[in-house]
Amino acid sequence: MTTTVVVFDYGTGNIHSAMKAVEAAGATPVLTRDKKACADADGLLVPGVGAFAAVMDALRTHGGDEVIERRLAGGRPVLGICVGMQVLFALGVEGGTETPGLDQWPGTVRQLEAPILPHMGWNTVTAPPESTLFAGVAEERFYFVHSFAATEWTLDVIPPFPQPAVTWCTYGEPFIAAVENGPLSATQFHPEKSGESGIRLLTNWVNSL
Repeated sequence: MTTTVVVFDYGTGNIHSAMKAVEAAGATPVLTRDKKACADADGLLVPGVGAFAAVMDALRTHGGDEVIERRLAGGRPVLGICVGMQVLFALGVEGGTETPGLDQWPGTVRQLEAPILPHMGWNTVTAPPESTLFAGVAEERFYFVHSFAATEWTLDVIPPFPQPAVTWCTYGEPFIAAVENGPLSATQFHPEKSGESGIRLLTNWVNSL
C-alpha cells in the first residue's frame, strides 16, 4: 500500500529537496495546498525557510494554520522542518518584533547566543532513547542552517499522555533540535539536506505513519 505525504505548498520552503527526500524515504510526495488532499494524506510535511514572520504570514494566507490544526485534532501526523518547526511554538522574536506562532507548543523562538551566526553546517544531537525519529541514527550528524531556535521546553504533559521526546543540540547554547509529541513531530535541522542520515530519519517517520 502506498504511503502518501503532502508537502504543504505555501510558496516558501525547500520544496524540491523535500519532495525528493520524501520519495527516497519510501513515500509518494504530493505538492499541494488543497485542504482535502492535506486532510486525506498519511502524513503532512511543513517545510520552512526564511523569517518566522514571513512563514507565518504565508501559512495563514494559504490556510496552513487551519490544515495543521485539523490534522492534529484528528491525530493525523504532521512533520515540521526548520522554520516549519519554529512556527509551531507560541511566539517568534526577530529584530525586536514579536510574531505569534501556531501555539502548538509553549515557548519562544529567539536568536541564538553564539559567537558566529547563522549556525550553518553539520552537528550532532542528543536524542532520548524513546525517540522514533532517531532510531538507528542517534549518533549521526545532521545539517543545520539557522540563527533562531527554541531554547526551552516547558510543555507540561499530564499522564496518561506520554511525555514528548525532545532532542537537543548545542551551538553557543543548548537548543531544541527536534520534538516528537504524539502526531506532531519537527526538526530544526534539514533532514532533506542531511544525506543518508536524514533519509533514514525521514524513513523512520514515514514508517510510523
